[in-house]
Amino acid sequence: MNHIISRLLIYGDLPEDSILMKVGGIVKAAKENTAPKDELVAESFRQVKRILRVSTDFGFDRNLWQCVLTFMLITDENPFTLTCEKIGAGHGSVNEFALNDFRAFRELFHYSFDWLEEYLGVDCFSRICHYTAIEKPELMYNKTVSLRVQELSKQLDEAKDEYEFFDLVTGFYKDYGVGLFGLNRAFRISHDKHGDLVFNAISNMDTVMLSDLVGYEAQKKKLVDNTSAFVRGKKANNVLLFGDAGTGKSTSVKAIVNEFYPQGLRMIEITRHQFADLAAVIAAIKNRNYRFVIYMDDLSFEEFETEYKYLKAVIEGGVETKPENVLIYATSNRRHLIRETWSDRDDVVNDNGMHKSDTMEEKLSLANRFGVTIYYPKPAPKEFYDIVYALAEKAGIQISRETLKAEANKWELSHGGISGRTAEQFITYLGSQEGLE
Repeated sequence: MNHIISRLLIYGDLPEDSILMKVGGIVKAAKENTAPKDELVAESFRQVKRILRVSTDFGFDRNLWQCVLTFMLITDENPFTLTCEKIGAGHGSVNEFALNDFRAFRELFHYSFDWLEEYLGVDCFSRICHYTAIEKPELMYNKTVSLRVQELSKQLDEAKDEYEFFDLVTGFYKDYGVGLFGLNRAFRISHDKHGDLVFNAISNMDTVMLSDLVGYEAQKKKLVDNTSAFVRGKKANNVLLFGDAGTGKSTSVKAIVNEFYPQGLRMIEITRHQFADLAAVIAAIKNRNYRFVIYMDDLSFEEFETEYKYLKAVIEGGVETKPENVLIYATSNRRHLIRETWSDRDDVVNDNGMHKSDTMEEKLSLANRFGVTIYYPKPAPKEFYDIVYALAEKAGIQISRETLKAEANKWELSHGGISGRTAEQFITYLGSQEGLE
């Protein structure tokens, strides 16, 4: 196996602790008899356990060895794979190097562990190559990743030569992209032990769609129009969704990502305490073949908090132009994001009949950098009842409208007042009860 791995060029920069390198080390030690059998057995079990862990995380089935190799291929970000993502494979000389690598990967796909298992007296590699996964809830893994990896893995297994292998892999890069951005729709950020920025996929993102949000048709249309222009490569604005709590602002953003995910939209969720990382985030995504919404939920600042200055510089006003594939969508209960007080008016001056205040202008400047602002007001009583009726019908709750209305009135009085969130919580409560008619 090591003589196959050593032929890799484009995909050859594998970490020493990767599964492929570790399994290659086991094979090499067994062939050269440079390690005791019991140590090689223990190391084999460790690597099989790692393969099982990855397969459980991503819902792989059938041939786990081939699924893991496929996962390596579609998540390896290098100049070749990133170029294929953006413009396709083309006809460059680098394709010859890629063909050489795919010839090696095809051999790895069909590598026989029979001799190794006989030598070590184990059957763990055979078992993972003919594997039947236990059924588990889809929330435990990303179904999209699972299906795409397994489908491509099966196609690569049946590829008749390295040329067909090449077409399948590079076609996948062009259609779906490379790395975790190609397989997931939403991410959070963190830092590894070296302080480097890391994108963490959100595998169990809410699957809500815009049709699930009852009412607010004008607000949804405004958001859809802006996002549709964005994913089509047209000019679009940063968006601020503001208004009362529980009115569907956050739900609208999640739904819009779900709606436009097939068209290449991705979301990166950032908290206000991570604003110092904004420049690094944008640098990492600006040349990718996706459209990114940087999402900031419940955005607001107190007077003494200055993190908003990072955001101001990124949205507009910095030396570097914001990439055309990045927008910022934020939700807030405050129209102007930063708490305002009467003392802000202490520096008001009159200039030709105009009242100006540097403090107020500073605080308003952040909100003014969102080109689209969408107001989500509390629903009127009739709208609240319509939301209750629609949610009850969707949940299959068979209760008369008169009873629903009476119970909803009681509920909202003790649960935060009229809002879409209150209606949803009320229907959730009803769904858990028995005997209501």
